[in-house]
Amino acid sequence: MTENQASTNLRWRLEELDFSALDAAKVQARDDIFLLVCSASFVESGADVYAQNLVDYFAGDAEAGEWLDAHWMAEELQHGRALKAYVQQVWPDFDWDGAYADFFAEYSKLCTTDELEPTRGQEMVARCIVEMGTTTYYQALHAVSDEPVLRDLCWRIRTDEVQHYKHFYHYFLSYREREHLSRPQVIATLWRRAAELRQSDADIALRHAWNWRFRGRADAPPYDAMSRQLFALMRTQYPVDMAMRMAIKPLQLPAWLEQRMERPLSAMARWALLH
Repeated sequence: MTENQASTNLRWRLEELDFSALDAAKVQARDDIFLLVCSASFVESGADVYAQNLVDYFAGDAEAGEWLDAHWMAEELQHGRALKAYVQQVWPDFDWDGAYADFFAEYSKLCTTDELEPTRGQEMVARCIVEMGTTTYYQALHAVSDEPVLRDLCWRIRTDEVQHYKHFYHYFLSYREREHLSRPQVIATLWRRAAELRQSDADIALRHAWNWRFRGRADAPPYDAMSRQLFALMRTQYPVDMAMRMAIKPLQLPAWLEQRMERPLSAMARWALLH
């Protein structure tokens, strides 16, 4: 797929961001916002590696493969470009390319087909959890920032991620029938992937953003303390109920059971996502 072909499939374009409305003074001195935006830019910019793994994994499925290649990957990469552009506009002295190179050298080693679920249906369940995580992340980041361009960008990405979730869920339903996936199999996949949300790529990205942000600075805060600060900030606006609904949807629970289980499921979701 060429760059021109990819651009025709995008819901919005980087050029639509109004950087003339940027109020950099609101965020330039905020290390927390920088780290949240920069780490996200790293993960999104590396999307082509794990996206290609998915394209290969779903070879032979023309519908899913075409969407993954022509839509999902193109949109993920645009997210990376847009977030990078924002970082460079607000923090022009930051060596984004150098920091990203360090991140990618470590991150790319994790992007193997061994990390995928054992069946295509279960991988679609895992993708639902990943998209739930990104949707809620950008919604929370939108809420904790008062800089207008960042808020606009976060909401654009959040809207894309909601659409990605819907596509993965649609493909999951198809594979669930073909593979006769049981509810215990779905639960196991949901739990496995939810437990990984605060690990691996996100942690690697944050560590490299922190390392390059504070290198050579005598006032550098400890990484663990900074990580806890970021988590506490995002938790104030994290849409837990939305996350819970997106997380349990693949379970296909009867309405009466879902209603009865709403409170305990919400409590489990809060524990898993916020602790």
